[in-house]
Parts: sequence; structure tokens; C-alpha cells
Amino acid sequence: MTICEQTLSKPSDVPVYLKLAGVSMVWGGTFVAGRFLADGLSPLLAASLRFLLASVALLLFIHMARIPLLRPSARQWLQLVLLGFFGIFFYNLCFFYGLHYINASRASLIVALNPAVIGLASWLLFKERLNRAKVAGISICMAGASMVIVSRNPQLLAAGTDAWIGDLLIFGCVLGWGVYSLCSRELNQTLGPVQTVTCSILLGTVMLWMTCLVRGEVSVSAIAHLDAQQWLSLLYLGVLGSALAYIGYYDGIRTIGATRSGVFIALNPLTAVILGALLLDEPLTLAMCLGGGLILAGIFLCNKPLARVRKKGI
Repeated sequence: MTICEQTLSKPSDVPVYLKLAGVSMVWGGTFVAGRFLADGLSPLLAASLRFLLASVALLLFIHMARIPLLRPSARQWLQLVLLGFFGIFFYNLCFFYGLHYINASRASLIVALNPAVIGLASWLLFKERLNRAKVAGISICMAGASMVIVSRNPQLLAAGTDAWIGDLLIFGCVLGWGVYSLCSRELNQTLGPVQTVTCSILLGTVMLWMTCLVRGEVSVSAIAHLDAQQWLSLLYLGVLGSALAYIGYYDGIRTIGATRSGVFIALNPLTAVILGALLLDEPLTLAMCLGGGLILAGIFLCNKPLARVRKKGI
């Protein structure tokens, strides 16, 4: 006698997929918001202000929602410091200083490695199942993201003699985000995604401001001269792109795992391209649309229901 056992994605996973898609779309919009700030603030000061606003938004959210806070143990504080360092401080330093050597399109191509790095690390460190469908889905997402990015800027591979420094720094972003995604597993279960995100962002914000002060990049006059559009961009980056988006991403990791959540990051360049076409009059080509189709197909394949057949003789 043969018994077939179906292992399907739970119906409750659908809201998680929609939430992660929304998070990635919000992060895609941060590239557009960041451009409005480029002429007014130094990259380090912009990052410091962004996460200061994120910290305030998170604390207000916790207060208004009356979310009970647990007191982290000494070990949990060390884990939170690790998350704040790699996910906030280290990531932003690598990203902003990497862009001094290479352009944003080239950087985006390297950041598109995130799903593959998260999937491989999950398999190596936490024995998370990495079946053929997930491998194929991650590969298709990377191919689609690469097509979108290269189509947007065909000259991105043409770089100066110091481009390797920028490449190395941007790859540091990939490693930093991998650590931030993977090392939250235990904290997400014990402290919850809201408290984990809040504490890590608060710690990372302190690190950013300390570095900003040491480097002498805190400029009150530059902040005072920001116009309404730039303040709206900062609010978008801090409240939506950091506070709410990070909570949604961590909740996704807690529900469906780091690999299946990480693959949604491939939507970032697609969203950035679409918003660039709508808001900045940038061209939208057929190759970009095809790349977007590959990204969506890869996400579906990585998260599609799995069927396992187990034979049992009676």
C-alpha cells in the first residue's frame, strides 16, 4: 500500500508573501528617495539621520501599540550588538563609501547576490533545506535582476582602476546583510521581530552618529537647508524604508525562513527601475520587462508548494 504525503505551503503564508513583496518594493523606492538627498547631505550624515528617524518611529510605534518589552539577557545584548553592527553600521558604511568608487548600477548588480548568499549560508550553517526548486528559483532571480540592472546601464561594467575597491566594499554589504538576516533567528523567536529590529537599529544608529561626529560630518547648516522634498525623502527612508520595512522582513524570516524571505530582495532593482520610469522619466525597455518577469518566476519557484512522496509498505 502506498501513502502519498503532500507538503504544501500553508494558506497563511500568502499574507507573508504579500508583506515581503511590499517590503522589497519599499526598499526599491529608497534608491529614488536617496537621489533627492544626494546634493544636500553627505552619505554618512544622510544615513545617520535616516536611522535616527527610524529609531524615533520605532519607539513611538512600540509606545502607541503598547507592545510589552522583554529584557534581553547579556547573551541577547551581544547578539543585538552584532545585528546593529553588521546590518546597520557596517552595511551603510560599505554601501556609501563603495559608491565613491563605482556607480549605483554596478553596486546593484553585486547586491543582487544577496538571495544566493543567504540561501547558501542557511544551508551551511543552519541545515535549512535547499532543494532543486529553491536553487533554480534563486538562480532565475539573480539572472532577472542582472538583466534589469545591465539593461538600465549597459556601461556599468566599464570601471576605473580603483573599481575593485568599490566592488569589495559593496560585497561587504552582501555579507553584512547576510549576517543581519541569519543571526536573527533565535532573537526573532524569543524577543519578537519588533523588539529585535528596534534594539538593533538603536544600536546601529549610535554607531553611525559616533562615526559621523568623529569624522566631523555633522552639519547643522546642511540639515537646516533641507527643502520639503528632501525631508519627505528622509521620512520615507527612515519610517517606511527602515522602521516598518525591517519589521516586515524580520517577521517574514520568522515565518518562512531566511532563504525564502531573502529571495524577495530581487524585487528591489525591479521596483527601482519602475519608480525611476514613473518619477524620474527614466527609460523602461523590453529587456527590463523580461528581467522583471524572470524575477517574479524565480520568486514563485523558490516559494512554490513542494510535494514529497513517502512510500510505506504494510
